Amino acid sequence: MNAPWKSGGPGGRDQFAAFLCDDASLDVVRTLATDLGWHSEKCNKGGLRSAVQSLSITASPNILLVDLSESGDPLSDINALAEVCEPGTVVVAVGQVNDVRLYRDLIASGIHDYLLKPLQPSHVRDSLAHAQATFAAPRVHDAAASKQHISTAVIGTRGGVGASTLATSLAWLFSADHKLPTALLDLDIHFGTGALCLDLEPGRGLTDAIENPSRIDGLFIERAMIRANDNLAILSAEAPINTPLMTDGTAFIQLEEEFRSAFEMTVIDMPRNMLINFPQLVANLNVVVLVTEMTLASARDTIRMLSWFKGNAPQTRIIIVANKVQTALAEISKADFEASIETRIDFLIPYDLKAASMAAKLGQTFADANRASKAGSVMRDLARTIADTGDDHIVSAPKTSLLGKIDFKSMMPKAKKKAQAAAQ
Repeated sequence: MNAPWKSGGPGGRDQFAAFLCDDASLDVVRTLATDLGWHSEKCNKGGLRSAVQSLSITASPNILLVDLSESGDPLSDINALAEVCEPGTVVVAVGQVNDVRLYRDLIASGIHDYLLKPLQPSHVRDSLAHAQATFAAPRVHDAAASKQHISTAVIGTRGGVGASTLATSLAWLFSADHKLPTALLDLDIHFGTGALCLDLEPGRGLTDAIENPSRIDGLFIERAMIRANDNLAILSAEAPINTPLMTDGTAFIQLEEEFRSAFEMTVIDMPRNMLINFPQLVANLNVVVLVTEMTLASARDTIRMLSWFKGNAPQTRIIIVANKVQTALAEISKADFEASIETRIDFLIPYDLKAASMAAKLGQTFADANRASKAGSVMRDLARTIADTGDDHIVSAPKTSLLGKIDFKSMMPKAKKKAQAAAQ
């Protein structure tokens, strides 16, 4: 269950907090907290129930020390604590019961350590130091333990081409039609529509991951992602538009690694500016769905992006999808478009405004709301193609060319000729 997001200290979280039942334990922990540079006033009188009450209205700290002495059922109460703790909090428990079975059960439930009372300063110091190191350490992904996984990024060559609509539809089809555990990651941090298309609240999971990449692990994934159906979970955000994206991309890489362990399919709705700011994101992609339109600007940017992928991710399979196709009104014909980019368009999705409006009104993905439409049928064909992708199907990106391959003299004004020159 996702814990609600609460405001707290700097950055929304304190480094440390303790809830202890007796004065002797409080004295020991307060002294150690001061030595470690933490605020001693964060050491509170009261046990696990007090911790649950406090953390239900305030942000949980990075490291939490909690007393189980007054708990009649420690394991059940620990579960109650988990409901209000933010993902990634390292919990150290103390108690009076010297029982190896209890210790094992507590560790299995996610507790970092269990200390016996009366507390020994050296033992507490060592446990807190290890907890601090655990919180700060990056999670290491074991590639050998990974199951078969297909990671797909959906990228629009221009804004408004329908990449987000296609990304949510593909994720839904993988989960509902193919019954594959699927993660949808919406990397448009401020204006993403992934959750909106699924009629869900985005939550704080993605922004929390960006702020604290070291906290990303299996437990974080379980709690931070929003469940759309039995096989689909989404991680997205609606960050305040006055808050800039401050990250080096570490969180995104860590999320991709955790998804490979937890899911069979990953769909990433990736804004094209991410390729500029975080080119490392494409290193482990299996498939890139490049969504374009039959326009001069999209032709130019398709060429540029194909060239970029050839240099930065030659192992990735590129699937070109022309969306919102209106043959009679196309700015560039299909033949001229393919001649320009020197490769074929793999899928053409017809323009269907009525179907798009219906999906929005129902709060469903396009593919789910319009199974009988031709556009929905093309999306299902695309989903099958990606689902069938294996390691032996990964191919290099197609060759690219310059925009001058098309004879535009009879079909564009001088302004468009300048755009052609810019591509060169």
